[in-house]
Amino acid sequence: MESTYTKVTKDNFITTVEINNPPANTLSSSCIEELRLVFRNLSNDEETRAIILTGAGKFFVAGADIKEFVAALGDEEKGLAMAKAGQDLCNEIESMNKPVIAAINGAALGGGLELAMACHYRIAATSAFVGLPELKLGLLPSFGGTYRLTKLTDVSTALNLILTSKQLTVDEAKAHGIVQLVVPQEELLSTARTIAQSFIEGKSMTSITKVIECIVQGSKENLQDALERERSKFAELFLTADADEGIKAFIEKRKPSFIHA
Repeated sequence: MESTYTKVTKDNFITTVEINNPPANTLSSSCIEELRLVFRNLSNDEETRAIILTGAGKFFVAGADIKEFVAALGDEEKGLAMAKAGQDLCNEIESMNKPVIAAINGAALGGGLELAMACHYRIAATSAFVGLPELKLGLLPSFGGTYRLTKLTDVSTALNLILTSKQLTVDEAKAHGIVQLVVPQEELLSTARTIAQSFIEGKSMTSITKVIECIVQGSKENLQDALERERSKFAELFLTADADEGIKAFIEKRKPSFIHA
């Protein structure tokens, strides 16, 4: 596919998606549409088993394209459409059948932080910072930020961070559980690749896909429904060639040779 806002590179089953929409990698409607297409294609790509999402230059994503907001003033339907497009992108990333790591290389503000929070794991460079400043525009986070920030932290913390529009250092973000790891800028992508490799090495993609579904979907369900999903996916794996291979390899004390089916 022809890319305007993204650069996609593949190496050893790890695909890096770099957002490149200078000067600040803002999420315009067309950028969001392209990102959705990229992730949709990668979900079915056999050469991709893990994904790293990062930004080009000094920004991860500075937020949504504020210039597009002007056209939505006085038009509730346009506001709904803009919010839904961002939510759909974040939902698709969160529901990906492969682990997605956000490598936050710079400012992740507004929609940028919401995009990062939709990823399954977040690593940040020491020079980066994050925040949800939408209230300063007379708006609110609308790409799932109010929900996901609350899930990552708690109600009081989410309220405090959004109401104050505070920008957090990555160390502060780590303390709140918003990012999992902070590393020097020059080590960001190599560390993200190491983590991605640890997620997929020696494992069946069939199992990985099902466990992501159990965790992501189960976190939104009550205990009974989550446990029902877990045992159902567990039982389904007993019908797969990879489970047969993995169990036999363990008993025979050898490395499994998975076919990811």
